[in-house]
Amino acid sequence: MPAFSLDPPQTAWCAELRTLAAERLRPLAEKGEPGHVNRPLVAELGQLGLLKRLFTSGAVDLCLMRESLAYACTEAETALALQGLGAHPVHAYGTEAQRDRWLPQVVEGSAVAAFALSEPGAGSDAAALGLRAEPEEQGERGEGGRREAAREGAGSARTPDASLAAHSDGRTRWRLTGEKCWISNAPEADFYTVFARTTPGAGARGVTAFLVPADRPGLTGTGLDMLSPHPIGALTFDAVPVTADDVLGEPDRGFRVAMGTLNLFRPSVGAFAIGMAQAALDATLVHTARRDAFGGKLKDLQTVAHQVAEMALRTEAARLMVYAAATAYDEDAPDVPKRAAMAKLLATETAQYVVDTAVQLHGARALRRGHLLEHLYREVRAPRVYEGASEVQRGIIAKELYANMEAGQ
Repeated sequence: MPAFSLDPPQTAWCAELRTLAAERLRPLAEKGEPGHVNRPLVAELGQLGLLKRLFTSGAVDLCLMRESLAYACTEAETALALQGLGAHPVHAYGTEAQRDRWLPQVVEGSAVAAFALSEPGAGSDAAALGLRAEPEEQGERGEGGRREAAREGAGSARTPDASLAAHSDGRTRWRLTGEKCWISNAPEADFYTVFARTTPGAGARGVTAFLVPADRPGLTGTGLDMLSPHPIGALTFDAVPVTADDVLGEPDRGFRVAMGTLNLFRPSVGAFAIGMAQAALDATLVHTARRDAFGGKLKDLQTVAHQVAEMALRTEAARLMVYAAATAYDEDAPDVPKRAAMAKLLATETAQYVVDTAVQLHGARALRRGHLLEHLYREVRAPRVYEGASEVQRGIIAKELYANMEAGQ
């Protein structure tokens, strides 16, 4: 069973990341416009070499980065994580041409990536995707092709990207039709990892992953007014053309691409949550040690001291589970899906408890706009929903437990 403890170089690196986040990243984050991609912030993450580490390090390093950045600047943490989530399928499953085209720009922070899985009617149930990838026979453009031709004839500003234009006849082509929703970085990303149904009625076995540049004809999007400060939007696919050159992995095997990506990033969502929990805990320690109350300091009240102890206990327990799951991923252990689900579930639920308790112990001041805890209180809620809600994680855990029992493990 994997165990985890930080060695001195890792401890020093985490301290360095916190300093960088506070001194170089937070000022850029504060200048960003809520609900929009902060491209200077993304570029600075590239300049610092952190985006490159998304593809050269393992799950443990990813968790260390996300926890450390979240402690000092949640916006920087989220910008880093979304670059990784959107581009990891290209790194892990893409062709050499796909990787050469996009990964250098992701690493330097000049291209923004997005992971387009959720839909209005298929959020946590990823196997129920409705976005259709309809095959187009050679020499036939169909209704979608006629709409594209009409747009081109009308002088549309959108033009097919070079990979599509250079595509030779006789290869498989599809048209993507449908919607995606709750997509982080949409509609401002430069490319999307899109999951679409290529075989109707096949459930998870009939989904294909595509790399779709944002300038493809027929792809439009709108921003959604969400609690989160980073952009989240909806995408509409109106017969968007894709070819075999855009497939990530293999046709009808896109669910593997999605789950492989989520198994890596779910523990690191837990690390993000732990970074926020630790920031809330540290702020609470300072506040309760200084705040006068009932003839002494707030920390002298047993009920307060016990609450602070509980916050610390739960945070450390969740941290250990997060890094155990990340270590299991790096060691290619057989129980990664279960561990990843457990880590995300425990860490995100723990962070919600810790931040909420911190707000309670701080009182009304914590609810004032601009206060650290007011910010964390808004940020901490979403991780319990995205990349599989807490209820979905419990379902994964139970499924894995029963599967192991039936296999005699």
